[in-house]
Amino acid sequence: MLKNCILTGHRPTGPRHIGHLVGTLEAWAKLQDTHECFFLVADLHVLTTDYAHPERIQDNILNMLADWLAAGIDPQRATILLQSAIPEHAQLSLLLSMLVTVARLERVPTYKEQVKELNLQPSLGLLTYPVLQAADILIYKANTVPVGEDQLPHVELARETARRFNQTYGQVFPEPEPLLSKSARLPGVDNRTMHTSYGNAIYLRDTPEETTRKVMSMYTDPTRIHANDPGHVEGNPVFVYHDVFNPNLEEVEEFKLRYRAGEVGDVEIKKRLAEVLNAYLAPLRERRADFVANPRMLAEILSAGTARARLIARQTIDEVQTCMGLQCQRVSGPESLDPVAGAFC
Repeated sequence: MLKNCILTGHRPTGPRHIGHLVGTLEAWAKLQDTHECFFLVADLHVLTTDYAHPERIQDNILNMLADWLAAGIDPQRATILLQSAIPEHAQLSLLLSMLVTVARLERVPTYKEQVKELNLQPSLGLLTYPVLQAADILIYKANTVPVGEDQLPHVELARETARRFNQTYGQVFPEPEPLLSKSARLPGVDNRTMHTSYGNAIYLRDTPEETTRKVMSMYTDPTRIHANDPGHVEGNPVFVYHDVFNPNLEEVEEFKLRYRAGEVGDVEIKKRLAEVLNAYLAPLRERRADFVANPRMLAEILSAGTARARLIARQTIDEVQTCMGLQCQRVSGPESLDPVAGAFC
């Protein structure tokens, strides 16, 4: 078992936005100093809700990888892997599914929420999403999983599955512990949850002009009609962003006092926020442009990390199959050159 091992990742559903940056990516970059990190490009998970658009996946993978690297994920200090290129993930998911009941999966809150919010006719893949996620974690014997609160039920199911496997077949898996994000949760520019499908996100790939335009359209205080009306700071996205990105704390406090007193308009506050945000993102954008200009390098980084991860995944599958009575003595002879040949008894 690797000490202080972390498994986490994203579905490549589209470009990463600043909510991803402050919510996960900056934290992941710091974890590289203290943990053995596996960062998963979870392309199989995309198919649970977006199986009808395969043409998007490859472009999304490369763009997401560019976002990760620009945000500080370092392939020299971490393993970046492609889920679908390691068939052991799906293999372990199938084996673990024998230990999880349908009733248990139907109680997972995110399953119910997605079916309702996306108006889905749920597939078997969506129902068993948490089992595949458990396999993603357990195949590297990760003992820590950085997550947001909405993913806590998935980590709990992974813990239950590891516990049941260990009780049935012997001690193989650690019970992974969640590591909750302590970062601020940024609202979208319309004050809803920031989400690609809502069209309310500021993306890491946005130009300074696009970022400024989005900031200037940002929701503020709907009760404030005129610039000299007293305004509300609490729950106001513009001030949430200032708190996160503006390093000048005195300026932020002065803005808040003037806003509450009706002594400053939304336009001035937003213009300053656009300046601050563009300054914060400028180094990242420069690094990202270099990565996007070299797709071959991106592919090589992903290939190298995936190859390393698969060696570990194969070892885990061999151990699991042996415990479950499925791994037979590998035969000698020409057929042993075939990776499937070891199934002979």
